[in-house]
Amino acid sequence: MRVVIQENYDKMCLWAAEYIRKRIAAHNEGPDKDRPFVLGLPTGSSPIGVYKELVRMNRSGELSFSNVVTFNMDEYLGLPREHEQSFWFFMHYHLFDHLIDMKPENVNILNGMTDNPEKECEDYEKKIASYGGIDLFLGGIGVDGHIAFNEPYTSLSSRTGVRNLTSGTRIVNSRFFDDDPEKVPAKALSVGVGTVTDSKEVMLLINGHNKAKALWAIVEGAVSSKWTCSALQLHNGAIIACDEPACGELTVDTYKYFLDIEKKERL
Repeated sequence: MRVVIQENYDKMCLWAAEYIRKRIAAHNEGPDKDRPFVLGLPTGSSPIGVYKELVRMNRSGELSFSNVVTFNMDEYLGLPREHEQSFWFFMHYHLFDHLIDMKPENVNILNGMTDNPEKECEDYEKKIASYGGIDLFLGGIGVDGHIAFNEPYTSLSSRTGVRNLTSGTRIVNSRFFDDDPEKVPAKALSVGVGTVTDSKEVMLLINGHNKAKALWAIVEGAVSSKWTCSALQLHNGAIIACDEPACGELTVDTYKYFLDIEKKERL
């Protein structure tokens, strides 16, 4: 596991976006250039800065999305994509609508209005597999360490499926729903922990004091379904991009170790 610590959120986002740019460029110049680069994407506040920088790179000609296929992590069940709080709306508002060469047919987001949630999830897994899996999955985590909507105690081998959202998650997300947890959908469609860890690389964005305990759990804690993020300890291509405030729970030795070993990555 790599842990790349940046001074603040903005530098964390710049580093993460540049890493994604390099990975796409290397793919397009390598032996697999005839197939698309498959990129997993999250919603939430953490990736917004990354998306802003990816858009800038794309519009300046530094990065092309013409050979990129994307799969989003999750979507609320029962929320139409036109709803301002749907993840379909979020992704188009913050990223897809601003890219000059992203092909609409290459954008994959779970359908929250499906009449058959189980089949929707099965088909999503099959479509990911049809591309040979995900090359790089970008993600964020909740304060309780959940990845996508894989709440605590979700199986670490779980696949895409229907998830019941905890009261805590609905309370946290209520800031987007007039501060009313009852307006937050109680269920969601989500990739599984196993879906994420099947990716060749996984990069998690962790920022802010409120994520410090989760960062500790993923780096220094035991592998446990209580902290679904801890599954990344077993992944050979795991990268944690974080800011200084998120490091508050790490031991001094661990903090200094990653600062030293990743010092060339410090912006």
